[in-house]
Amino acid sequence: MLTKKVLLAAASAMLVTTVTFATSAPPAFADDWVDCDAVMNEVNSGKHAKDIATDLNISTSSVNSCKRQAEAAAKASAKSSKQAQSGNEPPMAAPKSAGSPM
Repeated sequence: MLTKKVLLAAASAMLVTTVTFATSAPPAFADDWVDCDAVMNEVNSGKHAKDIATDLNISTSSVNSCKRQAEAAAKASAKSSKQAQSGNEPPMAAPKSAGSPM
C-alpha cells in the first residue's frame, strides 16, 4: 500500500515537472512567415545575412531562403521573357466558334 502511494506521488511530481518545463520554455522555432520583401531590401542595400537576421529577428537560414526564392523568381521571369521574345511560347487553344457543334 505504501509503495502505491510513493509511486503515485513520484508520477505526479514528474507530471508537474514536465508540464512546468514545457510551458515555460520558449519555442525553438520562429514563425513560418518571413517578410521576404524586407529581407531583399536589406540584401540589396548591401548588408550581410547575419546582420539582416539580427535586425529582423529571424535566422540566417530564413535570409538565405528568401535569397533562393528571389533567384528562382528572377530565373523564371527571365525564362518566360526569353520565350516571349523568341516566339517559343506554347500555343494557345483556338477559340471555339459559337456555331460549331460540341
